[in-house]
This record gives sequence, structure tokens and C-alpha cells, in this order.
Amino acid sequence: MGKKKFEIPVIKRMAYNVPGKAGTQPGVEPLAEIDGIPVSGLLSRHGSPLFVLSEKTIRQVYQQARDAFTSRYPNVQFAWSYKTNYLDAVCRIYHQEGSWAEVVSGFEYDKALNNGVGGKKIIFNGPDKSDADLIKAIENQSYIHIDHFDELFAVIRLSETSTHKPRVAIRVNMDTGIYPRWDRFGFNYENGEAMEAIDQIMKSGKLELSGLHTHIGTYIMTSNAYQMATDKMAKLAIKIQNKYHHRIKYIDMGGGFASMNTLKGAYHNASDTNPSFDQYAESITGALLRAGFERDHLPVLILETGRALIDDAGYLAGQVLATKRLADGRKALVLDFGVNLLFTAFWYDHQLHPVEEVSDTKDEAALFGPLCMNIDVIREQARVPLLQKGDQVVVSRVGAYNMTQWMQFITYRPNVVLIDLNGEEHIIRKTESLETILKQEIIPDHLKS
Repeated sequence: MGKKKFEIPVIKRMAYNVPGKAGTQPGVEPLAEIDGIPVSGLLSRHGSPLFVLSEKTIRQVYQQARDAFTSRYPNVQFAWSYKTNYLDAVCRIYHQEGSWAEVVSGFEYDKALNNGVGGKKIIFNGPDKSDADLIKAIENQSYIHIDHFDELFAVIRLSETSTHKPRVAIRVNMDTGIYPRWDRFGFNYENGEAMEAIDQIMKSGKLELSGLHTHIGTYIMTSNAYQMATDKMAKLAIKIQNKYHHRIKYIDMGGGFASMNTLKGAYHNASDTNPSFDQYAESITGALLRAGFERDHLPVLILETGRALIDDAGYLAGQVLATKRLADGRKALVLDFGVNLLFTAFWYDHQLHPVEEVSDTKDEAALFGPLCMNIDVIREQARVPLLQKGDQVVVSRVGAYNMTQWMQFITYRPNVVLIDLNGEEHIIRKTESLETILKQEIIPDHLKS
């Protein structure tokens, strides 16, 4: 039997996880298993640090979101946001569930094709589409969401030599009371720019105006903003119908739904404030049903939510490298993963869980990563158990953006493991090695010796 860890004497108030002026106070519970598989075993088999994804959670959350909308509106289509997590295994789960692909680059477009998504089920967003990208999308009869007039003119020019009539929509930005307003993308609703773009499309006679698209922002914490956006999109659709006797096929309300991660500096916990899928769905579908569309000609509602669908399915497991005392007396933990892997630490107060119960005593500590840079901070201050070197830990809700925005900086990026519905482990992205990095480098002849 080893020597027990020393714990400083404390007077402990017995008020655990009860509401206070800032909402409920999250407890620091051990997270020993993921889908029934011990975390310690996962780290032993696949190395530390390690990303783990739960296929069961991915499918369950997707089905919850789908049911929230389809129970309220007859024509709903989800399109998986590739930028949120474009690992092929992840994308294919969503496609199996019936989701199309929403992409924002030629790279992501090619990934979707490689995953077996037909061109007619790919939505191509974003401000950066080369002529080669546009030609590919036109020939595959994908939906091209035009972001600016230069792109509109390019699509019209390319249509003259194409065998297919380009299927397009315009992206619309608008005032929904959200700050900052995302007016750098698309055409503005209030100043008439959106309607001007529509006039250009209709008068050209060379493009098929299939839909309208908006994406009002990210991590939107009020469903009312979506009601306002849907109202404006519906009015624009009806204006097109009245002016040109043309019915659009769909209205794409984009994404931006908040997950249950708590933002840095938030007064309340996300679980106390953020809307549910049902609340988002009620705002969007209610506005569409009240807009005045003929019941036999309701536009298809397309949704591109990413973050809220996959955040809960992702975990980052690792271990404590060292404990420290800072100059001001605060305790600090150095972990074997940093902001190179956990990019969302820049805007979330991520919860750190011990893998095993190590102590009833909790202490305030700064959480640092292993990188030789001062900004490598997971949490400036968090309440954690008395962890020591070698103790294993898990950060939950990391499925969105961390596996696309991660960096190969100072250390290799680790294995990513998917736990399937039968509890089997699959490496879906291998850890990097020196060979991985050097494969992309070319040494000039005069430096080879």
C-alpha cells in the first residue's frame, strides 16, 4: 500500500451542485469510462493524449435534432458542416443518418465526393471558390451559395460554357440583434443588396435560383434571433415569387446553434441558459409556417448545424505532466495537451475531469498545456481535485472544431479513436510521426550534404 497523498485541512460546506446567483455550480465528477470502456485502457492502448469520439452519442444527438424539426415542419433536410469535424468516419456517420454535406472549400468539396455524397446533395458555401471549384460544382449539379457579386459574375460567365445550368442560392446577412453582426458574408438584407443580387440572377436567365441561405453567427444563445432571421428570409422568398413568379425550392437557415459548453466570462453555465433543439426548432419552423407560403408549396428547410450536434460526442484524454506554484501563490497543472489540440480553450471554460477519484478536496488551479508559449492556457482558473504528476484526466465536449483547427506545432497530433455502437475501438486518424512531417518537406540539393 502506497503512501497517501497529503491534503490540506479544509472546512467543507455541504452545498454541492446547487443553484446560486450564477446558476448551478458544476461539480467535478470523475470520468472513468467512455461508452463503457475504461479511459485508462484507452490511453494504455492508443497513447496519451488521445481524442475519443462516441458514435452512439453522435447518432443520438443527431436524431434528437432531426426529431425536433421534423415533428414541427414537413420538409426538413440537414447538411453536415464539414468544417466542424471533417474526419471521414465522422462525416459518414452523418451521411448514414441522412445528412447532406455542407462544405466551404474545394478541399472539403473533394472530401464529400470521396465520402460518396452525390453532387446534388452537396451545398457549397464560403467566399473562396476558384473557377475550378465552381466548374466542378456546376458539373456535379451541386447547390452553389453565392457570397459576393464577383462570385456571381464568375458563375454567370462559367455558365456560358457549361453543360448544366448552375443551381444557385445567395447568402443573405441581416440585423437580428446579434453582435457582432456577420455582415462580411453574403448580401445585406436591409440595404437592398440581397434583392439586387437576386435581380441580377433572374435577369441573366443563365442561373437557376434554387434557394436562399443565411448564417447569422455562431454559438447563438437566443432562439428569437432565428425567428427574426426566418421572417426576413420568408419575406424575401415571397417577394421573389410575387416579382418573378418563381418559387424557390428551399430556405437554408445555416447553423450557429450553441452547444452545452460554457463560454469564457459567462455569468451562467450553458446548461442554464442555452436553448434546446426544440426551442430553436419552434422559432424557425413557427416563422416559416406563419409566413404565408401556400401549404402545398412550403420551401424545404435546410439546416447546417455542426457544433451542437457533435460537441458532446468528443473527449480529449491525457495526463498531468507536472504541478507548480506560480509567483502569486496559485497552483498550476501542466497537462500533456494544450491549445494546439484544444483550440476551443480560447473561448470555452472546458471542464477537466479526473479519470479516477483522487481526492474529495478541490482546489483552484490554472491549467496549462505543454507548449513553450505563454498563451498555452486551457483554463486560467478551474476548481479541480488535488491531482499529481501521472494522474489521468479527460476534457469533455470537444467534438466540434478541435479536430479541424488543431495545429501540428511542437508536438505531433495524436490518435483519434471512434467507439462504435458495439463498443469496439477504431483508430480513425493515426498519430503523426517524424515520417508524416518530413514527407511534405523538400530539401534543396545544396543543403542535402
